[in-house]
Amino acid sequence: MNPLYNYLLKFADDSFIMGQRLSAWCGEGPYLEEDIALTNIALDELGQANNFYVYASRVADNGKSEDDLAFLRYEHEYLNAHWTELPNEDYAQTILKVYVFSVYQKLMYEALSSSENEELSAIAQKSLKEVRYHYTHAASWMKIFGQGTKESKMRLERSIENIWEYTKGLFAKTEGEDHLIALNIAPNVDALYEDFLSITQKDFADFGLEYPTNPFMQPKSRTGYHTEYFGYILCELQYMQRAYPGCTW
Repeated sequence: MNPLYNYLLKFADDSFIMGQRLSAWCGEGPYLEEDIALTNIALDELGQANNFYVYASRVADNGKSEDDLAFLRYEHEYLNAHWTELPNEDYAQTILKVYVFSVYQKLMYEALSSSENEELSAIAQKSLKEVRYHYTHAASWMKIFGQGTKESKMRLERSIENIWEYTKGLFAKTEGEDHLIALNIAPNVDALYEDFLSITQKDFADFGLEYPTNPFMQPKSRTGYHTEYFGYILCELQYMQRAYPGCTW
């Protein structure tokens, strides 16, 4: 398999699944402005996914369109991180998911902006403008929850305890990624993970939250193995395309 193809799919699948998860809040937000804000973040993610799928379909050059890649692969062919699959649960967990994902994407897109691959660099630069807003929005809410009421802080701390062990999976490599790193097409995710730890530790201090100390991290992100939630997501995503073949975005 082409290493660049795998690499593009991990970004496309991340944004696609994250956008799908967040879209569930459309019409269900705690108030109108926040409902619109989170829905816009979901749309941004779906737009980023489309850009990566379009490029991946050209790289594969096998007659598969971006819609085929998005909607007509089997579960084991998706390379998204487990973090994106996790349930929204309450609003505190949703904000935590957006916050962590935006820190990851911000670091990744900043690094990819200097990629030797000009098209990948262009997609990253365009996406970075959106992700910076996502980070600002989510970080503001993390601070509100962390320094708000006893209930809001308890819900956020519970979410951190429940899902933090999936964070490192965002930085898992795809097959052949080391080759792209050697060519200066992809950044070294090990170094980016250290940056992630530094940023989140500093932010947590500002939020008034204790930083997680459990070293255990869930393995197998980006390997084709998924959480128990992923099959249900695909059922929703793929229904229209399989019921009415040929649908386009």
